[in-house]
Amino acid sequence: MSELRFTEDHEWLRAEADGSVTVGITAFAQNALGDVVYVQLPELQHYAKGAEASTVESVKAASGVYMPLEGEVVAVNEQLDSNPELVNEDPLGEGWFFRFVPADAGAIAGLLDQDAYDRLLKANDDA
Repeated sequence: MSELRFTEDHEWLRAEADGSVTVGITAFAQNALGDVVYVQLPELQHYAKGAEASTVESVKAASGVYMPLEGEVVAVNEQLDSNPELVNEDPLGEGWFFRFVPADAGAIAGLLDQDAYDRLLKANDDA
């Protein structure tokens, strides 16, 4: 899955052929949360980088999902309304949260690649 990019907040991003970017939470984040019971999906609107776009609630805690880059949310994963456990079952696939069109199409390249994300996780383990 080398095409994925990551944030330090444990979100993954995948550039799509139509220019949009799909966003979800990583397996690390999903494991930390535990069983997901509810996902509040974002509105179809423009968000600034770092704005809270979505919320995920689990049996352990609630956590924000932040807009990794400035852009316009154009689609949400409506399956999560009735089936939030998809986040646990397939966090890097069917458990995606939303798609957005970034204000700067090249900005995704500035996020962490798989190797950099793996180093972040290792550094967190060592801390």
